[in-house]
Amino acid sequence: MGTAVNVSRQYAGDWEHAFITGNGRQGVLCYGDPSELLLTLSHERLFLPVDEPLEAPNTGRILPRLRELCHAGRYQDAADAVVRHAIADERRYRELRQADPFIGAATLAIAFAGPTAHHKWRRSVDFATGLVEQSWSTAAGTVRQEVFASRPHDLAVQRLRSEAPLTASLRLTPITGTPPVPIEYASQACPGDGGAVAGVELPARFTRTWPGSLTGYRVRCRLWWRGGTAIVDPDGALILAGFNEVVMLCRTDVAPHDGAADEAAAENAAAGRADLPDGPPDVDDLLRAHAAEHGELFNRCRLELDDRQGATTEELLAEPPGPGLVQRLFDAGRYAVISASGTLPPNLQGVWSGTYTPAWRGGYTLDGNLPAVLAGAACTGTPELLLSLFDLLDRYRADFRHNAERIYAAPGLLLPPHLTTHGRHNHFGPRWCLTFWTGGAAWMARIYMEYWRHTGDPAFLRDRALPFLREAAEFYASVLDERDGVLCLAPSYSPENSPLELAEAGTQASVNATMEIAGIRWLFRTLIELGDAQSQRWQGLLARMPTYQVDRDGMLAEWLWPGLSNNHAHRHASHLFGLWYDADPELLDHPGLREAAVAAIRARLAWWRTNGDEMAYGLVQLGLAAAALGLADEAWQALAQLAGRYWRANLVPTHNVGEIFNIDICGGLPALVVAMLVRGRPGRVDLLPALPATWSRGAIRGVLLRDGISIRSLTWTPYSVAVELSSARTQRLEVTAPADSTAGVRMTRTVTLPAGGLLPVTFDRPGR
Repeated sequence: MGTAVNVSRQYAGDWEHAFITGNGRQGVLCYGDPSELLLTLSHERLFLPVDEPLEAPNTGRILPRLRELCHAGRYQDAADAVVRHAIADERRYRELRQADPFIGAATLAIAFAGPTAHHKWRRSVDFATGLVEQSWSTAAGTVRQEVFASRPHDLAVQRLRSEAPLTASLRLTPITGTPPVPIEYASQACPGDGGAVAGVELPARFTRTWPGSLTGYRVRCRLWWRGGTAIVDPDGALILAGFNEVVMLCRTDVAPHDGAADEAAAENAAAGRADLPDGPPDVDDLLRAHAAEHGELFNRCRLELDDRQGATTEELLAEPPGPGLVQRLFDAGRYAVISASGTLPPNLQGVWSGTYTPAWRGGYTLDGNLPAVLAGAACTGTPELLLSLFDLLDRYRADFRHNAERIYAAPGLLLPPHLTTHGRHNHFGPRWCLTFWTGGAAWMARIYMEYWRHTGDPAFLRDRALPFLREAAEFYASVLDERDGVLCLAPSYSPENSPLELAEAGTQASVNATMEIAGIRWLFRTLIELGDAQSQRWQGLLARMPTYQVDRDGMLAEWLWPGLSNNHAHRHASHLFGLWYDADPELLDHPGLREAAVAAIRARLAWWRTNGDEMAYGLVQLGLAAAALGLADEAWQALAQLAGRYWRANLVPTHNVGEIFNIDICGGLPALVVAMLVRGRPGRVDLLPALPATWSRGAIRGVLLRDGISIRSLTWTPYSVAVELSSARTQRLEVTAPADSTAGVRMTRTVTLPAGGLLPVTFDRPGR
């Protein structure tokens, strides 16, 4: 496989256009120009305490009334009743309560003195090593900055070298902007002797805290330089005069809470990572150690579609989306997800922030964004990146039980759609009636099973997955009520969409949202397949639940309830949930339902072509569904819009077209590419199930499928398809490949994969 490097000739004037590097815990945004270089630092746990957690609204007491309002078609009245009831109990629910925001820690500014005339500006990031470089030439020589965030040492590392002596001022300051609540900052810079700076620090104390919240953080930097002198000027800036090289190590640590030890320091100590060193570091050694750890993750899966990887990103983005851009974005997306995965999963912004007011507080959005950013983790060979999600869910398990008890008077787990510093369900309103969304536990349960299906880890299944699935199932068993002999979910919610009859009023409350019903049915079915002790109970509930339906427009219904019709003018496609993972057999094999799902995909894509300019991950939903059904043209339409509309030159995507730094499609785009190239079903592997006509040849290595199957390599040309398969256990498989570019006729081989062995299978296409 070729190199994986993003090269740009553009300056980045603000943090949203910065190049990124990170180790999952420490994030660094690299931007600026030859007059001033800027590094904005962040930490995965740096959520500013703004709104203390409240008890979830006690609507369990009025649940029968809410159900009756929904069954009577008074959906908005039900949503309004929740808000009135919550305000009566707790007046602070008068305003929409947001999650605590993810903020940047500090910005290090390096401003150069003297003439700034330059040429040959270049910035790049090597996805396989995590090294960001910015360089330019002057009349006196070349200046080069190197930045990376070390995984093994949990440090942000910068080295700045110049062929001619430089003079610069260094300042470590709070990020630009005004925080929503006051933060007390202090900073100091102290020069040292003999080419060392004892320390540049920015401590921060939060003025609004409560039990369990962070109390502040501290950014520490230590510098070493070669040549010249260092002084601290009256304004507190560190002035380096006449230097040829400066090395800086930085670390952001969150402050203690509840008197506990600093989590970051404790984790570093447990991992044997030293504090900031006193002596000059060997940057090359630090980079080699980081590149080995980061690169091992990145290189597990590599895609090759063309040989245009020498083109700049600006050149690729200026063209219609093609194989070269897709390959670059596949690498960029995986790089961002790996770099943002630490002890917490990536949030909306990964692990990077240069603001106090990120969109949607930069938190974890469980009803779409968080699953999207994690969608490619397992299939691209890095399932361990999912473990931080399960750690997050474990941390807030008591809050999820609290939500279930308060909101539905039920046992089990009720997950909120938004969370950061706690799992209490505090975010809802009369239009965004999010207490009616119960699908979170089933969706997260599916990701638990994705991890187990891809790894086969029996201890994980026993100790982590099954307990979560059982507790989630207990909740659903309690909240389903019977209407006319069929179990019913009321109230219900299909994320952010309104049925056609309610769209003008903007009412989102409903009954029997297909996504939620499909998730519950999958959960019960999975527990039965796993031989759970209560399988008979789950079977009884499953038999009484509604199934997929075809709406009056001939398309898959988004609500399984009379009087609630499809509304295709929307960014979500939640009713296609059953096609995003291991596809529901009904949707693949039942002709009527399959045709209805195809029609639904095409209707949503038609809307996107003319109206879609927001929420990129909705295209991931459509693309994954299309690939599952073998719809190559439709999958490509979704991918082409993802690739052509939502990426800046730094190859960090945006939530809407051209705005809002947001990384959720960094996981969604690679997942979609893999789904177009390989599809697994029990006992069967389909190669190139949704291959675009323009991808006449290519290769992918390191795809991980469910049930212990790995695609070591898959290559294709107009004349042949070749795959190398391996398996953790002996199993018999049907392997299929398209006979030509139309994929209308498939060739089939039946093979036996030996446990631990490698089996090559080649298909010669007719007309070779």
